[in-house]
Amino acid sequence: MKKTALLFIALAIGFLSFSQETEEQTESNIQTYTPSKLLNKGQWDIKFFNSLYTQTKQTDAGSDAQDILRENFFTNTTEIYTGVSKNSRINVGLIFQVRANTFYGQDAFSVFSFENNGVDSRSGLTTIAPSIRVQPFANIPNFSFTSSVYLPVFKDEPGARYLDKRSVFWETKFFYDKTFGGGDWQIFTEADFGFNFGEKASEANADEVNIGERFANNSMFLPVSAFLSYFPSGKSTVFVNAQQAFLIDLGNDFSQNYTQLGFGGKYQLTQTLNIEASYGKIVRGHSFQGLGSTYSLGLRALF
Repeated sequence: MKKTALLFIALAIGFLSFSQETEEQTESNIQTYTPSKLLNKGQWDIKFFNSLYTQTKQTDAGSDAQDILRENFFTNTTEIYTGVSKNSRINVGLIFQVRANTFYGQDAFSVFSFENNGVDSRSGLTTIAPSIRVQPFANIPNFSFTSSVYLPVFKDEPGARYLDKRSVFWETKFFYDKTFGGGDWQIFTEADFGFNFGEKASEANADEVNIGERFANNSMFLPVSAFLSYFPSGKSTVFVNAQQAFLIDLGNDFSQNYTQLGFGGKYQLTQTLNIEASYGKIVRGHSFQGLGSTYSLGLRALF
């Protein structure tokens, strides 16, 4: 994992070095199409994003860290959006999520075997979400929101290890960004309001359903994030980010919170395709919160 983190640092240094040599400083999709910016009518945005979260520590019922056997959680999120309005203020889309998890001290890359034995590994397509993006104010083009309803489509297996939340999850994300410093810098902010609906875990029958996948039912997930980006060239950016997240109890008698810090970079490979790599670390948490690291790699096509 340390080698991977060093690789991300090397990529960031490479982006900076490249910017000193390139002569083309034209604005790219990376600069133009932030999450706040919507698509024009008939335009398509496809994002293939992969994240590997791995942890060997977890908090107790409070905030004290405890050692645990390594647990690994891989998530592939595929997002497909298109513009449908002439004024470029409404986009519609569909989101798919595939997950693979392994437990009991297996190495982080064990998730890529995509096994599903129910004992120390689970994998499969877990959620499908219809989604809509809206720019509500014509005079504030860098403010928008995305609202999605995630529907669990995986099999409910009593007694099996955790795969994903057994919730209907309605999430609305609010985005705002501001470019400054002659176009070289950008601050991007995001506030999410997510509601988990479903059967209360304490009222579920363990012989019939997976109770562990119902821990978040009847709760609100509220992460607030900020990203500071620097554009060393028209085709690249490096960023640092911070996130504070809360899982708020709305009837399931369980709540959590955590703080995460990270960094990453993006590079435009072609006029259509760009690549993103990032690293995040949960630096503190409360109430059985994992204290692990996330390694992410994504591809995005705009056409």
